[in-house]
This record gives sequence, structure tokens and C-alpha cells, in this order.
Amino acid sequence: MTDPVADYASLFRLDGRRALVIGAGSGIGAEAARGLAAFGAAVVCADLDTAAAEATAASIGAPAVAAHLDLADPASVAAAAHLGDAPDILVTTPSVNVRKRMVDYTDADLDRVIDLNLKGTFRAMTAIGRRMAEAGRGSIIAFSSIRSLTVEPGQGAYAATKAGTISLVKTLAAELAPQGVRVNAVAPGVVETPLTRPIKDRPEWYRAYADRNALRRWAQPSEMVGAVVFLASDASTYVTGATLFVDGGWTVQGRIPTANLERAARRNR
Repeated sequence: MTDPVADYASLFRLDGRRALVIGAGSGIGAEAARGLAAFGAAVVCADLDTAAAEATAASIGAPAVAAHLDLADPASVAAAAHLGDAPDILVTTPSVNVRKRMVDYTDADLDRVIDLNLKGTFRAMTAIGRRMAEAGRGSIIAFSSIRSLTVEPGQGAYAATKAGTISLVKTLAAELAPQGVRVNAVAPGVVETPLTRPIKDRPEWYRAYADRNALRRWAQPSEMVGAVVFLASDASTYVTGATLFVDGGWTVQGRIPTANLERAARRNR
């Protein structure tokens, strides 16, 4: 008779599985790569910055490897999709934000945000999704944001791409479920990454953002790893089309005073 406790203990193990992590050169992507490897996955660390991807792979050790991948280049994404066998796991994290009021946006600003955050995510999910569908298994994890639900001045285009990411995740989950592929999103709150450095470097802004969530602090990239491993593993075999908010309680609170943030925003207009 199978020991159910032993079975549960192995639910999160990823031994024998191959993961492609896009954005593995820094921040959440780097920690996701390390976390998946810690649970037994063989990880391909992909990034636009090849040297950074190599550094992450080196920190993991064999069998982790690095690869160059530019989400803004369809040919680069297609090439990565055909590196060896179809991945069992895809994690895609890269994003960019141009912090301006919508009335101050240029077409070039809008193109920059949409091409990476939305079109890049679409390219990765569909290119890898095709391979997974052919193989009859796989888990795709795309990074969205709390901005998919709640916005603020200066983040209109970014928020639109993060809401769009969730729509893409839901649609692809429905389309690929018959082929055994699960597709989910992780939506972080405020995380200390290179993307949020302009806020982190301003003490008044940093504190104001921390005060917006229930835990009253920022997250570290490593705190996203549990969600990634869960969605990648057999612990989530009945989860698809879902969005897991890892936001310190940002989205469950009502409006709270943000005078510091508002004053800071006015000074930077």
C-alpha cells in the first residue's frame, strides 16, 4: 500500500523536469531559477543579459545552463523554444515600466511597454506552449502584478499590460488544457527588484508603498519562489487559469491614507 504521507512529501519535487526561466539574470527570475533547481529541476537560465544569466546558472551549478533570449525578438523566442526537448516548466518574468501620466505618453513609450510586457509574454507562452502541447504536459507561469487590479497615476500602460497578461493566461489555459498543459499567473505586490529601484531609492516613496499593504513591508524576490514551485509542481495539478496574488495583503485592504505618496508624485510631475 502506498504511504500517503510519503506521496504528499514529494508533491513539490521537480526531479527529472526541465525548466526554462526567462528573466533569470536578476530579481524574481534569478530567484525562481534557484528555487526550481533546489527542488530538482534542470534549469535553463535565459535573459537578454547573457552574462547575468550565466552568473545565475553558475550560482546553481550543473545541470543549470544559460541562454540568451530577447523577448522583443520573435526569432530569439522561437530559437529558445527549440533548445532541446520541450520544457516541462516555463517561467517568464521580464517587464518594463515608463512612469508617466497617460497624457504625457508618446507612442514610443507605449510601444516599449507593450512590446516587452504583453507581446513578449505572448510570444513566450505561445512558442513554449506549442512545444508543451505536442509533448502532452507542462506548466506555464507568467508574472503579472497587483497592477492588474489596482492602479495609480503614472502606471496606466504598465497596468494595462499586466491585466492583459492575466487575460492571456486564462485564454491559453482554456486552449491547452486538453493537451495537458496548465497555465497560471503570479501577481506580486511591491518587490525589491531592479524594476522598482526608482521607488526604492526614494525613502518617502519606499515607506508609502510599504504602508499600502497589510504586512507593511516590501517583499524580497525570494518570497515569490514558493508560488512558482507550487504552480510548477504536482502540488497544483488541479490549478489552471488562476492568478496567485503574492502581495502582502495589498489587494485585500480598503483605501488607506497615502499622503506621502501623493506629495511625492506631485513633486515629480
